[in-house]
Amino acid sequence: MNILMVMDPWGEIKPHKDTSLALLEAAHRRDHTLAISILGDLHVRDGVPMGYVTRLERDVSAFAGFSLHPNSPAQRLADFDLILMRKDPPFDMNYIYATYVLELAESLGTRVVNRPRSLRDCNEKFFISQFPQCCVPTLISSQSEALMQFHKEHQDVIFKPLDGMGGKGIFRIRSDGLNLGSIVETLTLQGATPIMAQRFIPEIRDGDKRILMLAGKPVPYCLARIPDKDPTRGNLAAGGKGKVQPLSERDYWICEQLGPTLKERGLDFVGLDVIGSWLTEINVTSPTCLREIEAETRLNIADQFIAYLEA
Repeated sequence: MNILMVMDPWGEIKPHKDTSLALLEAAHRRDHTLAISILGDLHVRDGVPMGYVTRLERDVSAFAGFSLHPNSPAQRLADFDLILMRKDPPFDMNYIYATYVLELAESLGTRVVNRPRSLRDCNEKFFISQFPQCCVPTLISSQSEALMQFHKEHQDVIFKPLDGMGGKGIFRIRSDGLNLGSIVETLTLQGATPIMAQRFIPEIRDGDKRILMLAGKPVPYCLARIPDKDPTRGNLAAGGKGKVQPLSERDYWICEQLGPTLKERGLDFVGLDVIGSWLTEINVTSPTCLREIEAETRLNIADQFIAYLEA
């Protein structure tokens, strides 16, 4: 296959842990032709989706094991058999514009993973609202009175923005309500934008589990990201420590609840965040932790996923 990956700038990746790079390596092992682009490379000319692409060639002496060869002029995106959309959040208007370009390519026969429309429709935090049976009490609102009432009801609450990643912008407010009003005002931009409030889950001490879902089916091992000093954030980017462990019976049940919907929506590579027995987020843009799980198991997750896309 001729594969294009839309991702963050090449020089910003961390090769030892980057999931996007693991997928590229797996695709190379399976003899596919590889190229990368960033959001700004994508554009539309007279209704034709185009992109400035950089070809990759395997070179173990180069950064991240590939040498880069920029192509010019722009190339038709429909010339690619597969486009992997792996751009990290923030999920802003530039991201949305890129999904419009990719949706045009999809309409011309190129497979795009994950499906552009579903990337727009399935906000990584908001999306859990479709599976309330899997979640702790949750409120999404911009109204300060509603958010403060939610805190009064549940006493120990997590507040977070809907467009963040890596544990950024997360606040825990305990029963004393210290700084509640100020935090709500700041996160909602004075009531202008909705945020999420969730009842605090004390099992975070055992880790925020990242479960990878491939084509609606779970990988049998997850990575529990255990908080270091801040008990509200287990994310590795926030200093959490990773521990690979098998899925629990409850984990499998959550995966069964979500699997058919993910498959139907063309969300083929997804990362579920589970704390204790509860789903907290559904990562659809650029799920990570693949390398950490592969390193401690005999699983070849990246190869398995590329093989699925070939089929």
